[in-house]
Amino acid sequence: MIDEVLQRAIANVPAGAWAVGVSGGADSVALLHLLHEQRASDISPHVVHLDHQTRAGESAKDAEFVERLARRLRLRGSFADRSDVERNLASVESNPSARYRAARMKFFRDVVAKEQLRGVILAHHADDQAETILLRLLRGAGPAGLGGMSREATVCGLLILRPLLDVPASSLRAYLQSGGAEWRQDTSNAATNQLRNRVRPWLRANPKASAALRELGRACEAWTRWLRENAPRLGERFSVRQLDDVAPPLGRESLRRWLRQGAGDESIEIAPAAVERLLEMIRDAATPARQDFPGGVRVRRRGGIISAENPGPET
Repeated sequence: MIDEVLQRAIANVPAGAWAVGVSGGADSVALLHLLHEQRASDISPHVVHLDHQTRAGESAKDAEFVERLARRLRLRGSFADRSDVERNLASVESNPSARYRAARMKFFRDVVAKEQLRGVILAHHADDQAETILLRLLRGAGPAGLGGMSREATVCGLLILRPLLDVPASSLRAYLQSGGAEWRQDTSNAATNQLRNRVRPWLRANPKASAALRELGRACEAWTRWLRENAPRLGERFSVRQLDDVAPPLGRESLRRWLRQGAGDESIEIAPAAVERLLEMIRDAATPARQDFPGGVRVRRRGGIISAENPGPET
């Protein structure tokens, strides 16, 4: 039985055919069951699972579990191994987390295009949101980063929905247990060499801190939305004096957006330190006239004009 919180979350999913990222863990399995129960509301789930080929073969068992689940629910699905997806990537990241994320996004885009789906639905929930905001806070992110994950975002042309961001993980597990549903447990989530895994039990033990982090995220999201709506748009080339009469928060947002556009990725995280460095480059002629920024953007200052000498590759 679906409780009121879960019903509200799923009710916000637009009708149509959607890819659903299912890892086999409790959160994504709960999401799939919830969407499956809403098929009468014209939601058509298409199961998507990428075997990351990790954990000494355990990930292959996850893939088998998800395939069986899709068959039992009589849902179509798309399944692949990470190594196969990476063959079609222009470059492969050395950082494992970034590498797996790039492969997942590539696979999601391919499935959505091939199956003519609206986009992909992911199972990130309230606990994930609090963890994400805390980790970004520890890394020194500004308001733009502290807004957390968005309920709806378009990344490299892929529409992503996260309808469960207000739902605690405990509610998802209670929902599965009430129906006797099974899921897979990823043992790597207990590895203490991952910072996320170290902060997770602390947040579970401090629910007020978790709630405060999510409230901080909502406030930062509202602030960032206002900045994005009101910050001046800069051309590919602009004068070092163009932002002189612009309020500093709006000017910094303009520069952050300009760097994202230069990188060819609107979703890339631009740290406050990078924005401040670009601002210093604009204001101080004694700073280096060519500097590299996130996303492969090399910025040049010449004759009082700022330009991107070689923007990052298109995605």
